[in-house]
Parts: sequence; structure tokens; C-alpha cells
Amino acid sequence: MSPVIRFVTAILFVSQIVVVLASPVSAQGLKIIRDVEIENTLRANATPLFEAAGLKPDAVKIFLVDDKTLNAFVAGGQNLFVNTGLLMAAKTPGEVIGVIAHETGHISGGHLARIGAALDRAATSQIITTILGGAAVIAGRGDVGAAIFAAGQQTTQRAFLAFSRTQEAAADQAALTFLDRTHQSAKGLIAFLDILKDQELLSTASQDPYVRTHPITTSRIETIEAFIKKSPYSDVPAKPDFIKRHQRMRAKLIGYSSGLGKARLTYRDDLTTVPARYALSIAYYRKGNLKKALPLIDSLLKENPDDPYFNELKGQMLYENGRAKDALPAYIKAVQLLPESPLLRRELAKVQLDLGPEWLDAAIENFKISLRAERRSSFAWRQLGIAYGRKGDTARAALALAESALLHGRTIEAIYNAGKAQQTFKTGTPEWLQAEDIRNAAEQLQNKKN
Repeated sequence: MSPVIRFVTAILFVSQIVVVLASPVSAQGLKIIRDVEIENTLRANATPLFEAAGLKPDAVKIFLVDDKTLNAFVAGGQNLFVNTGLLMAAKTPGEVIGVIAHETGHISGGHLARIGAALDRAATSQIITTILGGAAVIAGRGDVGAAIFAAGQQTTQRAFLAFSRTQEAAADQAALTFLDRTHQSAKGLIAFLDILKDQELLSTASQDPYVRTHPITTSRIETIEAFIKKSPYSDVPAKPDFIKRHQRMRAKLIGYSSGLGKARLTYRDDLTTVPARYALSIAYYRKGNLKKALPLIDSLLKENPDDPYFNELKGQMLYENGRAKDALPAYIKAVQLLPESPLLRRELAKVQLDLGPEWLDAAIENFKISLRAERRSSFAWRQLGIAYGRKGDTARAALALAESALLHGRTIEAIYNAGKAQQTFKTGTPEWLQAEDIRNAAEQLQNKKN
């Protein structure tokens, strides 16, 4: 399955591992999804702001939430969550950048840490551990919404999201500073707040979560408007590449989450633009209509043969329709164009694994490369174990399966497979020591459960 977006329901308990976490937002639960292109787009938007705030960009994790409401929040330290609904509602990249700047203000200001200090230490620690543990599983299975945040208590929700009005003002001021330092306009931030300010008159149940957790006061808007009047960067337009990435991101989300009808209504069946063809190709593929989907993606590839995301999408379309052999060249090209992406590596490796014995060595290599970047990927460890098993390397298969089991908290399975691996590897070798570490960690986890 592809790391490109999958929208799944919470009914996947039979075939998928679903981790239930404390909810930072909604009693209805929410899903984390993975997508290489959208993650890279958000990262490109955020990195200059993180650097301006004195944060290490790689230390801030960005998660994409499958939720059509407008929301973004930070939780568990340096973890930024952005709803797909917010990304689709934002007409310009400046609106998304403004929101990220604001949330960066919360991170750099340590607002979450101060809220957490007010709670019981053990409870706070458990909540944060749960979120970060869920992130490990999220990283492991790009093709499903692998982590579902279940309902949390009111106290937990407030601890994560209900920042005080003082903190909101402080985050705004920080955001304006970061935008100026990066020579970007703050007009996007005010445009986003203008979308939401009328919602403050609605009942709480009718409001978007962003309004409930980030009170939009008249003073906040006045402060930002005053800043825009004096900032030398207020009229600086968005960079063309930022606009292009934003339009593609919105098109992708509309194609996946809104259906064919919405995609056709949004783009009026206009096949002259890249975003229109992108959205419609995805929407038709999601409806199972490859006859219309493939010509659209092929037209994009004809104009942009070296686009990794278009190649990935074509591979996904073919692979999910039982044409793994036909999908392979597109995935290979996508990885050649974006070799550092662990998600693309995993995707290619999964196709290679399904193609038979002649592709096992290549699949193993790609799973291993993927795991170097996202070591806590339980899905990749399990698939690597399967690949080793098919090669007849039972010791390395057991070692990989032990890693996967540990990440899922299946302690008995982890201990069993680690012990099985240790029976083959010589004492003191890197593989034996890896198995020993897994066994010790699993035993400690088991003792905590007991």
C-alpha cells in the first residue's frame, strides 16, 4: 500500500494495528495520515520559521491530521499537528505559514510545558509518552491512518490546547517576529483569523476547534493589523514555488478527501492546469475509474517526467489495482528522484516484496534504508522480517519481527523472537546485542504492565 494518503475509518481492528491514544482534540477521535509531498510542503513552510525561533527544525515533528475542521495545535513538546481541513480552507500559502508561525510561538514560548506543570506529573508524563509512542506507529504504516486518537478527558484536552489569552497574544507576537525575520508578510495570518473570527458568535458545538482552543479577540486582530501597517515585508508576495506547492497540496487533499463531485465542482473539469488534473486524477482513481485517472496522471508526467510525486501516484494507482509489475518502474523513478524519503523507500520495497524471489534482495535493502531514517517504523520492521523469512534467513527474520513486536507492545512475541535470534547469532555480535536490547526492553515493559 502506498504512503500517499489513505483515508480509513476506525473499523480496521481486524487487519491493521490501531493504537488508541489520549485525545488532544475531539471526543470523536482523529486520524494521523502520511503523505510524502504534503509533509515536505509543510516542512518547507515551517523550517525557516523554526530556525527564526531558534529551534532545530529536525527536532520538531509535523503530523497531518485527517479532519475537515480547521485546526492546528502543538502537543507533547515539539510536535505540531495540522488538520487537512485547515490546509484545504487556506487559499494561500501565507495563511498556512501564518498559522505555523503562531504555533511555533507556542513551542518557543514553552507554553505547553507550563500547562503540563500544572497537572499531575505522572499523568502528564503518560500522556506525552502515549503521543510519542503513537508517533512511532504512525511512522511505521504510511498507507493507513495508523494512529487514532480516542476520546480524552476534559482535563487532558485543556492541558494540551486551551492556551490562555495571554499566551495567545504572546504566540502572536512571536509569530510576527518570526515572519519579519524570514522576510514574510503577516497578511496570511490575519486572513486566516478573519475566516474564523465570526465563529466566536456561534455556539461552542458549531465552532471549528481552532476557535475554541485559540480565542480570537479583537485585540489580537488589532495588534496584527497594526504590525502589518509598519512591517517592511507586509507587501512581499509569496514565493512562486510556495504558491505552486500550496496549490498542489490543496488539489491532492480535495481529490482524496472530498470526492469526485467536489473535485469537479472546484476545478470545473478544467484540464489545463496542474492542480485540476492532479485533483481529478486522484478523485477518479479513488472511484476506481483508472480509464480516466491514468490519462490525467500520464499527462502530468509527460510535462513533468522528473516529478517524484506524480511518479508515486501512478505507481500507487497501478499497484492497488493488481498491477504490481507495471507499478514498479514508477516507484523506482520516484525513489531515484527522492532517495532520502523513507516513505517512498518503504513503498518501493513493499512492491518489490510482492513481486517474488528475484526482488527480495532489493526489497530488503530498501526496507533497511527506510529504517535508518525512521527506525521506529513497526510496519517496515515487520515487512523486513517477512522478506528475510522468504529468503530463508530465519535469524534476521526473527530479529526484525522482534523489533516490530516491541514497537507494538507485544512483549511476549518480542521476547520469543529475540531469543530465537540469539540462538543463531554469536554472543557479542551486533545482531546478538540488538536482540539482547530488545529482550531487556520487552521484559521491562512487561514488568510495568504487571
